Amino acid sequence: MTLTVAIGGLGAIGLPLARALDMGIDGLRLTAVAARDPVKAAANLARFRNPPAVVPLPELANADIVVEAAPAAVFEAIAQPAIEAGRIFVPCSVGALLPRTHLVRRALATGARIVVPTGALLGLDAVRALAEGRVDSVRLVTRKPPASLAGAPYLKANGIDPTIFEKAVRVFIGNAIDAAAGFPANVNVAAALAMAGIGPVRTEVEIWADPKVKRNIHTITVEAPAARLTMSIENVPSEDNPRTGQITPLSVMACLRGLVAPLKVGT
Repeated sequence: MTLTVAIGGLGAIGLPLARALDMGIDGLRLTAVAARDPVKAAANLARFRNPPAVVPLPELANADIVVEAAPAAVFEAIAQPAIEAGRIFVPCSVGALLPRTHLVRRALATGARIVVPTGALLGLDAVRALAEGRVDSVRLVTRKPPASLAGAPYLKANGIDPTIFEKAVRVFIGNAIDAAAGFPANVNVAAALAMAGIGPVRTEVEIWADPKVKRNIHTITVEAPAARLTMSIENVPSEDNPRTGQITPLSVMACLRGLVAPLKVGT
């Protein structure tokens, strides 16, 4: 059985994913994409072996699997039709899902599934396992090159220009809800971690602008009676969008494979 796939967004995540699907992933077939600039999208797809249709956002829901890889501003325009149609919805802007619990409730009613990929994080299997029991605390510390944080709503609202820093500066401390709202293009990892673990209110987040780092660094610490986890990952930023790590589209590819593979490793 082959499942059809549609992708909303052809940027640093969507375009590599579309190329991989066009090259061939058993059990999956790319049928449609949506993009802000349809002309540019058509040019990017021109060399594909089987170019997908370029469609308006609502028509993505005609596919079995709908991948959201677009700016958070259009998240609901992709998510809602997919969920209403009972599709498998794979969001990359995970932070945009946190304040939209009505979509989860609606998926329960329509038979849709929302499958969150690991993205630029690590250890979500272990965090999910610990969350079956008692977890005392979950903490995420993110360090990024200042330029990748520039323009974040939280920094703009507080008059902070991270590009002027000459040393590492902590620009945010709070919970995952506030982190996702204040840095929608930067810390989808915080939202994914919160969903896997103890929820967005109890998940602690620190964000540092560090001019000495060249990679997006995420360190997770989890305290629980069953285990103590300390995990760190250094992601190479995408050349097309430094806010996104190169591992993110690879994670989505692995997520999609897991939906159709006869053997799946990990929860």
